[in-house]
Amino acid sequence: MRRRLSLAILAIAVLTSISAYAVRVGDSAPDFTGTDSNGKMQTLSAYKGKFVVLEWSNRDCPYTRKHYDSGNMQSLQREWRAKGVIWLTIISSAPGEEGYVTASEENAQLAKVHAVPSAVILDPKGSIGREYGAKTTPHMFVIDPSGKLIYAGAIDDHPTTDVADIKISKNYVNEALTQAMAGGSVSTTYTRPYGCSVKYGE
Repeated sequence: MRRRLSLAILAIAVLTSISAYAVRVGDSAPDFTGTDSNGKMQTLSAYKGKFVVLEWSNRDCPYTRKHYDSGNMQSLQREWRAKGVIWLTIISSAPGEEGYVTASEENAQLAKVHAVPSAVILDPKGSIGREYGAKTTPHMFVIDPSGKLIYAGAIDDHPTTDVADIKISKNYVNEALTQAMAGGSVSTTYTRPYGCSVKYGE
């Protein structure tokens, strides 16, 4: 009983720390620095003037696998990168937690599933994830060329692990990028993210 209570208190503390730092749609997206799977330093500010997608990922999460096993996430990466969008996949799983990977393990995974993000940022301390309030895998963020957050939330409107649902889903990332790149306003700026919880450390 005491152990369950301690775990509950820890979970509340983690969620509180995440919500305290969470950026809101309409805010300037916080700059960050992180090392990618190729050992290169990545900063958000380096991509000012471009649309940027942030995708929180965990290869062991069935919700993430839904979008990679089907090829959906890779297709989105190819389509939008071809249009000049920067796509940054971020892994905030802590060492010893589900989804944690080394740089070499992640590069092998990218090759295996033919994923093509601009870079994969390894965030084992969870600093970037907490700054953005990333709660699930996947959790998606879209940033416009001025550096403003214009969408945050779920990848689509079917919070399931069923691959068949992808074909009938409304993809919020597609919608936000299409509308914003055409010079219009984004009709859906926030949705509740779904997936596995991000496996932050203590």
